[in-house]
Amino acid sequence: MITAYILNGTSLDIHPLTVDSPIPSNTLWLDILNPNEAEQQWMTTLFVEDVPEFDELDDIEASARFYRDKDGLHIHSLFPQRTGNKIDGINILFTLQENMLISFREDDLGLMRLVRHYMRQDRLEVKSATDLLLEIMQLKIENLSDLIEDGYKTLEETAGRVLQVDGLHETMTELMLQENANGHIRLSLYDTRRALRFIKRSKRQELDEEQTPWIDEMLYDIESLLPHTQFLFDKINFQLDAAMGFTNLEQSKVIKIFSVAAVIFLPPTLIASIYGMNFEIMPEFHWDFGYPMSLLMMLMSASGTYYFFKRKGWL
Repeated sequence: MITAYILNGTSLDIHPLTVDSPIPSNTLWLDILNPNEAEQQWMTTLFVEDVPEFDELDDIEASARFYRDKDGLHIHSLFPQRTGNKIDGINILFTLQENMLISFREDDLGLMRLVRHYMRQDRLEVKSATDLLLEIMQLKIENLSDLIEDGYKTLEETAGRVLQVDGLHETMTELMLQENANGHIRLSLYDTRRALRFIKRSKRQELDEEQTPWIDEMLYDIESLLPHTQFLFDKINFQLDAAMGFTNLEQSKVIKIFSVAAVIFLPPTLIASIYGMNFEIMPEFHWDFGYPMSLLMMLMSASGTYYFFKRKGWL
């Protein structure tokens, strides 16, 4: 799917395109979502060099994620995407040409829907493709900040359940999901910082007096958010350790009960074993009170062992 965003004053008009449609004049942004074969062939008209492919979106090397060639600036940016209570990372390739921004992505993204929503409400004021890219980066940082805040709220809820036997499995699952989400958030912050530094370095002669401070402000916001992700990691690990320690403690209580029970019944077992031996000369066999006496001895030995453990505080 191809969508053109046409500059109209300081706002943007949204127009879907087909491969047969000419690119409207004053197009500031071309958004290409999961193109088919015909749309990929159409993309060759936009690039002088190689046309982006899906396999390139997941490259991790800096030289493959941030570079400049005849087509302009190429930036692979990682965006968090929430699906239920899980957060994944989605890569988008931005190509910043002189007067147009081209985005290429495989999956739909909630942040892009938010950008379109802001456009329909005329809440985005842009004058150039660079302004538009910086607006997207700004919304991305705000979204990451919201996700971090959600992480704090989630950990406040799990903190009250981590020492409860009921629902402990669900709590552990929630903590693992939060650890994975926080990892995506932290990785996205680092990636955004690298992208903004690359833009500032590559376009330092072209940025106007508003864009440079804007980038500096976003870099400052990222630096202020990174310690929060580390704090969340520490808090998640603390709660996981507490949950594991509580689980081990509960298991130890069960094992202690079995151990004490085995020790309590050891003396009666010894007495029963003695009188279970098949020797001919055992006077107690011929006593009238031999059987009651053996039962009484077993009861007294078990009771004495129980009260000994109770007095020591082991029960």
